[in-house]
Amino acid sequence: MTVSIFGIRHHGPGSARSLLQAFEALRPDAILVEGPPDAADVLPLLIHEQMQPPVALLVYAQDDPKRAVFYPFAIFSPEWQALRYALTSNIAVRFMDLPQAHQMAFVEQEESAIRNPQSAIQADPIGQLAIAAGYGDGERWWEQMVEQRRDGGELFAAINEAMAALRETEPKPEGSRQATREALREAFMRQTIRAALREGFERIAVVCGAWHAPALDVESKHAPSAKADAALLKGLPKVKVQATWTPWTNGRLSFQSGYGAGIESPGWYHHLWTTPEEHPGAMEIRWMTRVARLLREEDLDVSSAHVIEAVRLAETLAALRGRAMAGLGEMNEAVQTVFCFGNDLPLRLVHEKLIVGEILGAVPDNTPLAPLQRDLQHEQKRLRLPAEALERTLDLDLRKPNDLDRSRLLHRLNLLGVHWGETQTAGGHKGTFHELWRLRWQPDFAVALIEAGVWGGTILDAASARVRDDANRATDLPALTGLLDRALLADLPEAVSHLMTRLQTEAVLAADVGLLMDALPPLANVSRYGNVRQTDAQMVGGVINGLVVRICIGLPGACASLNDDAASAMFDRIVSVNSAVGLLQEESLLQSWQTSLAQLAGQTGLHGIVAGRCCRLLLDGNVLSAEETARRVSHALSTASEPAQAAAWTEGFLKGSGLLLLHDERLWQVIDDWMTALPGESFTVLLPLLRRTFSTFTAPERHQMGERARRGATAANRPIQPDAEEFDHERAEAVLPLVARLLGLTVPQGETTEASR
Repeated sequence: MTVSIFGIRHHGPGSARSLLQAFEALRPDAILVEGPPDAADVLPLLIHEQMQPPVALLVYAQDDPKRAVFYPFAIFSPEWQALRYALTSNIAVRFMDLPQAHQMAFVEQEESAIRNPQSAIQADPIGQLAIAAGYGDGERWWEQMVEQRRDGGELFAAINEAMAALRETEPKPEGSRQATREALREAFMRQTIRAALREGFERIAVVCGAWHAPALDVESKHAPSAKADAALLKGLPKVKVQATWTPWTNGRLSFQSGYGAGIESPGWYHHLWTTPEEHPGAMEIRWMTRVARLLREEDLDVSSAHVIEAVRLAETLAALRGRAMAGLGEMNEAVQTVFCFGNDLPLRLVHEKLIVGEILGAVPDNTPLAPLQRDLQHEQKRLRLPAEALERTLDLDLRKPNDLDRSRLLHRLNLLGVHWGETQTAGGHKGTFHELWRLRWQPDFAVALIEAGVWGGTILDAASARVRDDANRATDLPALTGLLDRALLADLPEAVSHLMTRLQTEAVLAADVGLLMDALPPLANVSRYGNVRQTDAQMVGGVINGLVVRICIGLPGACASLNDDAASAMFDRIVSVNSAVGLLQEESLLQSWQTSLAQLAGQTGLHGIVAGRCCRLLLDGNVLSAEETARRVSHALSTASEPAQAAAWTEGFLKGSGLLLLHDERLWQVIDDWMTALPGESFTVLLPLLRRTFSTFTAPERHQMGERARRGATAANRPIQPDAEEFDHERAEAVLPLVARLLGLTVPQGETTEASR
């Protein structure tokens, strides 16, 4: 009986290629792979024709799905190739790592008693070997020494020897009775190997992470005894777990995703694995061709001559550095020099599209899934909305049934915490029937869906139950109205009915005018646009009427004695409520609101920013005439007013739009006269406030104001008003028929003139 131990890197094409060659030489009758024994039932799905890596084994606790662990695999992962080799050759295969049923059972207190922090060597053994070899980058060293190899040779013996040397220098845990989690894992793996030997297998192949390889030699005199390992593993806590397969992405295989066993370049490693050995240099030529094709698709000029020169440069750089073949570093340098003329910006595109090469794997239809996962899969097929790894924009027209159902699905998923899509501003589109989404699928959503399964077996039922629970937990009106808006967007009638009951109860009890004001805009949005989404918006009408009445009654008292911060918050609320009332288009509510604003504008001691905005809103609503507005502006900015109060009033009146100031000559003159009459000291004090106000104007508005102020508000710069006595009515009337024709109007009989001909 022989036990052959193959220490590999978890995602490496060179390790995978050498491993398969070693299997051909060994012809094992049993293969043990570092992985979760909890997933034994779903392991046969690995060779299903619909299985397309990258994929991951997902193991999660039944009672707490948040406690989940992923085991990712790419097509070039040595474990993936070992499992496929065994399953397709009818060779006994099993996982041998410490089951997650035990690992997930460790609570923090227990872990602190059995776990010590990993040493620098254990955390990055490849980096330590690279340093010993004189390299500053462990990734590049491993790629050159292992991943670019196309022969098995004595690779695994060398890896085991190097790791054994590293383990000898690793600091030992303090206290003989304490054991690290790694020690528990290695003890379980040794016990699994011993069990395979007892079953009578003759040639056992053990595939594990390179760091563990020296510790799994059960025949070594330095190995712990079976009795010691059994004692170490005795009495471990345990929880119930479930296992399944889930699609994965290349991006989640990379270091940038936070994956501890990640690699820098999954797309590059995929290229190394899939490129056939047609002739020397085939790998470099095919890679440069792919880069050239990508850059041409982005309208960058790359010719065949560029490809030839780039390959030559990459091979030359590799030769100068004493390397058998060009690696990713040489490839990138050649691309930047030949294709990009020294510019590193196109390399970012190459990194995203090729070096990482974001793709999403697929799992078979008969993979055991949680109910919500199965329902989502059905909805994705029905709505023709597949999950994709790359980010894309989805423009939905809510007048189309399929697009409306897509929108509802995305909103329901967001309520469940599965943020597959984020709504965006629909720039360039007019009308409320457009909805813009930015979609990007993340593998973690599988866990979120499993966790959300406590709310129901379908997306609709789960979202409804989750909203009802959130409604019961909500403590104020704004939270309820915001939740109602989202529930209506998701089309959850049962949840909406429950929310309305909660909303009416809270609205009666609420006494804070600020909270009432915060609650109104979402309800107004529901009432105005609900029917665009085919929802019943009339149900909120009664609540809206009650809120508006209570706001109008309580607003004057709520605005008394405000400091600057409170006045700024009230300013925003008044603007929001004014927009909401205008959106409702109900005359009775609008009159009540404008009456309250008029009362507020004349209130003594009101903060300037609130008083100024009330005056502005009354002007915009045609409640105040231009003459009355000019009078109020003149009064607010008179010398009798405190400069700080006058500046705040100006900010409240003008904030957000300078068009009124540009086109109203009297208003311009009033403000110009006020600023001109300010003493130097007062102007210096008020300048920051004035700059803050004018900073809210658009750049063209500020430019026009600057030009007008530079010229001065003289009569010569004002619009020319023609003298009525000098106006030539006959000449003016001569062009009217021609203008009428241009506008498509009917010319009265007998009014044809020479000009109209």
